[in-house]
This record gives sequence, C-alpha cells and structure tokens, in this order.
Amino acid sequence: MQICTFNLQNHIFGEINPKTLSFLSQNVSYLMRRYFWILLLAYFPISVTSAQSLGKTVPFTYGEELFFDVSYGWVDLAEGRLLVGKKPILENAQPHFKIDAFGNTIGAATLFGKVNDNWGTHLNAESLLPRLSYRYIEEGRYRRNEKIYFDQQNKKATLELYDRENKKIKEVKVFSLPGTVQDLVSGFYYLRTLDLTEMRKGQEILIRGFFDKEIYNLKLIFEGTETLETSLGSKETYRFSPQIPKNSLFRGEYPVKVWITKDAQKIPVKIKANLFIGSLNIDIRSAKGLKN
Repeated sequence: MQICTFNLQNHIFGEINPKTLSFLSQNVSYLMRRYFWILLLAYFPISVTSAQSLGKTVPFTYGEELFFDVSYGWVDLAEGRLLVGKKPILENAQPHFKIDAFGNTIGAATLFGKVNDNWGTHLNAESLLPRLSYRYIEEGRYRRNEKIYFDQQNKKATLELYDRENKKIKEVKVFSLPGTVQDLVSGFYYLRTLDLTEMRKGQEILIRGFFDKEIYNLKLIFEGTETLETSLGSKETYRFSPQIPKNSLFRGEYPVKVWITKDAQKIPVKIKANLFIGSLNIDIRSAKGLKN
C-alpha cells in the first residue's frame, strides 16, 4: 500500500484496489475522529504534580496564536490552532486567559470524515488552574457540546452536557476531584510555565488531570535536547515521550515524541506519533503574538 496515492489530484482513487481503498478509508476516518485528541494529549494536556518549580514569568500572553499542520504520511489531513484571547476575562473578579484550541480536516481528508472541533478553557491568570472547560465537537454526524465548571477549592467538577444544537442542557453531573486538576487545554499552557532547565535525561514528570469524566494519571519521560529544523527556523528543543494509555491506535509503549523549544516561550513545534499503520505528524506552521 502506498499512502501517497491520496495525493493524486486527478484520479479519485480509481486505480486503488477496492479492498485496499476500504481498508485505508476506515483507518483515515478513525484518524479524523481522533487526531485532535492526539494533538492535545501528546502536548502535555494535564497538570504536572511533580516537584518541578513553577516559573515566575508566564511565557505566553494575551493574543498569542500558534498554527499547526497535521499529516499522515504524505497526506495533509488537518490544521490546528491554539489561540489565547486578546483580553482577559473576569470570573469572580479575577482575570482569566480565554484559550481555544481548534482543529479541522482539510483537502481530501474530508472525504473520510469531516472534523471541526473547538476545545477551550478559562485559565486563572494567577493560579494557572482552569475555572471553565468546554468542547464543541463536530466529527462527521457525531456531536458533543459540553461545559465543565471547576471548583478547585472544594474539589468538585460540574459537567453540563448540551443537546445537539448546543441550546439546552440535557444532563448535569457533579464529580469529586482528588485535588487541583487541569483540563486538556489548560494543562499544556501550565506546563509551559515550568522550569525545565535542570531536567536530566530519563527523568519523569508525573501528570494528573480531568478529562471525559475521568481522572488521568500519566507520566512524561524527558529524552534530552535536540536541534530541530522548523518553519520558525532552527530551534534547540526539549524532547519528551508521554506515556499514552494503551489503545488500538498507537504502536509501542512510548509511541509519541514531542518537541518544545528550549527558550523562554517553550513553544510546541512538533509531534510524531507512531501508529499501527504509518505515523501521524503535527508540525508548527507559524506563530504570532509571542510574549518575548
């Protein structure tokens, strides 16, 4: 099988064996439903609970925008965006960052399942803990619209699930938390505030967070530094391997590699995920509104 056959613009897969096409269609469709989850999970989605020290200076600011390209082999699947609102929003008289993560399929990938997702958080500018988490999911015919309100002090999370049109609440659930937690989006930004300069190869970072009605406890392995050529130029980076929960998508115990810049911003510039068939690559395209 040659994944590059998807790049033939003038041949609508007519020369591919029907069984091969069916097999590829099922796998690409599955990737379309899961690729954005991979993006967030692999980019340190949840709160670090180890002894890593919190930096005094938050390395991102209002108005920061990061853009990513997602590819599978030679196929361009999707694009992703991480956007920090241009102004703080107030909750309980405290300033919060409004951070949104967007993902959508592009080009030929839409033939196998259109994805248009928005995940977001309201992150307290002082505690760096989420007050509100939300996701609006459109993946083919599937829809999920929800909000989660965190009461970090009282260790509670209240989930509100909305109907398909995102107008009426159809379910409310309250969950007990073991302590302070992050959501998928806020945790990544929290991690960027940590001081990673003293980390040694093989050192582990323990992580905990709340996602999809469950508490997750994962770990992140530091693999050292590496110079990487990116669309932003040559960058010295930290390389990590997050431990991904066992599932039918990834291959191996540590199938994902993550690179973030070894500078004040700690920008994520690349992910490579080894799948059972092929690999998924997420590469930074551009960055705007950086703090430094």
